[in-house]
Amino acid sequence: MKYRHPYEELGLGPNAGAGSRKHVIATGTWRAFKPVVDTEKCTRCGLCETYCPDGTIKKTDEGAVVDYAYCKGCGVCANECRVRAIEMVRETD
Repeated sequence: MKYRHPYEELGLGPNAGAGSRKHVIATGTWRAFKPVVDTEKCTRCGLCETYCPDGTIKKTDEGAVVDYAYCKGCGVCANECRVRAIEMVRETD
């Protein structure tokens, strides 16, 4: 059975489901901040998914899931979240 990255099943990332991921270059390695979702506050409204310019957030039954390999840390998702369930936190080394 071929290995599938967990994000491929959710349809995350620009190349998700496109077959081999060996040529995929992650873009999230240089960001200063990353979005962290509080699943207790998340109402699963989907606004973060709608407004994410890179398509790295997907709405699930558990709440929003971020594909950090492609997230650039722009903060649009946190800005659009009506219930403030997404917080931008400094990336740690």
